[in-house]
Amino acid sequence: MWNNLKRMSFVAVVLLGANDAVAAENDRSPSERSRARVEKEVHHELVMLPFYGVFDNFAYKVEGNAVTLLGQVTRPTLKSNAEAVLKRIEGVDRVNNQIEVLPVSPNDDRIRIAVYQAIYASQTLNRYALRAVPTIHIIVKGGHVTLEGAVATEADKNVANIRANGVSGVFSVKNNLHVDRS
Repeated sequence: MWNNLKRMSFVAVVLLGANDAVAAENDRSPSERSRARVEKEVHHELVMLPFYGVFDNFAYKVEGNAVTLLGQVTRPTLKSNAEAVLKRIEGVDRVNNQIEVLPVSPNDDRIRIAVYQAIYASQTLNRYALRAVPTIHIIVKGGHVTLEGAVATEADKNVANIRANGVSGVFSVKNNLHVDRS
């Protein structure tokens, strides 16, 4: 009986939380709800692109009915595919595609693979590789490395930076990883 009471109180708390979420959603203006929906759809469409991977980085801004695409990709087709899928989202009238296509470079390709191995072979960081698209993105341009994405702790952020800096041929590392405490 005690277990049933605990389950019922848990269900009541969950239902109260759900009611609070609905109330909070209803307090938002229609334009805020629309923007949140568009942002969610933009994010979903971008991460679902078939050739989006650890060596690419997408960022975006939603302003009214316009979406500005930012970031870097290794394939020109990924840039055009990103724009095409966003144009199909209801509520998006214009896409300003400012994604940079990284130059073809065998040396940068070698550095990408070496940095990937250095970061994801680490016992501290290998858990981030277990997703379809790992959360630490490695952007290489002219031997300069930028780390983008999210990690769970400041220590993980620092380890990624140290591992990337230890790769032969890397001129500099810019660590843009943010700590996601959720």
